[in-house]
Amino acid sequence: MTIPLELAARIERLYTIEHWRVGTIARQLHVHRDTVRRVLREHGAAPPGVPLRRSLVEPYRAFIGETLQKYPTLTARRLYDMVCERGYAGQASHFRHLVSTMRPRPPAEAYLRLRTLPGDQMQIDWAHFGHLQIGQARRPLMGFVAVLSYSRRVFLRYFLNARMDNFLRGHVEAFNAFSGLARTLLYDNLKSVVLERVDDTVRFNPELLAFAKHYRFEPRPVAVARGNQKGRVERQIDFIRKSFFAARTFVDVADLNAQARHWCEGRAFDRSWPEDDALSVRQAFAVEQPHLLGLPATGYALGERLDVAVAKSPYVRFDWNDYSVPHTHVLRTVSVLADEQRVRILDGIAELANHPRSFDRHQVIEDASHVQALVEHKRRARAHRGCDALAQVAPAATALLQMAAQRGHNLGQITAALLRLLDQYGAPALQAALLEACRRDVPHPNAVRLALERARERTGSPPPLALALPEHVTRRDAPMRTQSLASYDRRYDPPKDTDDD
Repeated sequence: MTIPLELAARIERLYTIEHWRVGTIARQLHVHRDTVRRVLREHGAAPPGVPLRRSLVEPYRAFIGETLQKYPTLTARRLYDMVCERGYAGQASHFRHLVSTMRPRPPAEAYLRLRTLPGDQMQIDWAHFGHLQIGQARRPLMGFVAVLSYSRRVFLRYFLNARMDNFLRGHVEAFNAFSGLARTLLYDNLKSVVLERVDDTVRFNPELLAFAKHYRFEPRPVAVARGNQKGRVERQIDFIRKSFFAARTFVDVADLNAQARHWCEGRAFDRSWPEDDALSVRQAFAVEQPHLLGLPATGYALGERLDVAVAKSPYVRFDWNDYSVPHTHVLRTVSVLADEQRVRILDGIAELANHPRSFDRHQVIEDASHVQALVEHKRRARAHRGCDALAQVAPAATALLQMAAQRGHNLGQITAALLRLLDQYGAPALQAALLEACRRDVPHPNAVRLALERARERTGSPPPLALALPEHVTRRDAPMRTQSLASYDRRYDPPKDTDDD
């Protein structure tokens, strides 16, 4: 570490002129004692003192150096265990400090300054800007950054994730902002770009290849661990952090993107062009723009698309939230097509639902018509179950219900009334009453009840009782234990007084 000249001069003056001790100088100037000694030693005014004792690590320096030359990335902890096995008795913390000074450093690498032609290259990358809390969800704030390598014009767009659909959406919006695109797009080795890489052999993401085919550009990933090859976008990300995002306040992502557009079209567009301070980025872009590739006549279909299985409940789980679908599609697989505003649920090409998108979590987004249709279906299902039960024990119920349906009666109410009569009178009596009501052409529960009562009166049977009596009636009719009243009928004759003469 280089010691500032002003600090070195103060240390030397305090020691030689003011006769301060080394410890006093270190405390007052807030530096380490070794720093004070080093300054005095370099200026020929080394303080007197006892000679430094021989370091415990000295006998092992040769071994440590040879081991690090052979294994440069070996950890200090493993190296400490190795020298301890050979007799080292020092502390691990001090040993780590010594190893850091002895570890071989790679030689500094020089880089050529890369120059590009107008319209030849664009560099693209993601940048992480922290997190946003949206309801119960903590979403990452990701910045999509695109830079034209010649003019240095920058495009910035924020998203709440770095998925493939947003990656492609950022491209499209950047192309539209530049009114064109470069012939070559330079990327880092993102999963959205490179699925697999062996040396110089690259297996590209097929979605990116389809996108590149549509816009007629060449995708080119940089070499592994060679971020300097896309230094223009790296420097722009640093510029964005310091010049735009630092201390920035915003309401939501839409507000932040509006401010980013204004910044890209203003402050960032009018900054000096790095190749010539006499020109601005706006003027350099005016030179580059005619050399950009034109946009295709048709746009590219954007959106996150995936297949989702619908469970027994009519909802689709997408991005931590549940979206309703028609109940007719339960236990089936449907497609979800989502963007930043809407979530569309498709069955083939037919649209089943269209919901506003939520970036919260554990939310239920419903269409009222889906819920109402399910409720009506359940009501009809209950009626059908009742009809089946009646048809099994009293077949004449089917004919009576058909007659009632032709006349527009409420089949649910009729079915419920007939089931109550079944519980009270039994299946044989109900079957006979149903036949009589059909013969009289009166498909109504009252006609069935009258027929049941007439049949009961002819046979002299007691009136039916409800199977379930109200609780207060059951409590009132509970059997009581009677008590014998014989003891109350006895007369109490008091004993007569007797006189003893």
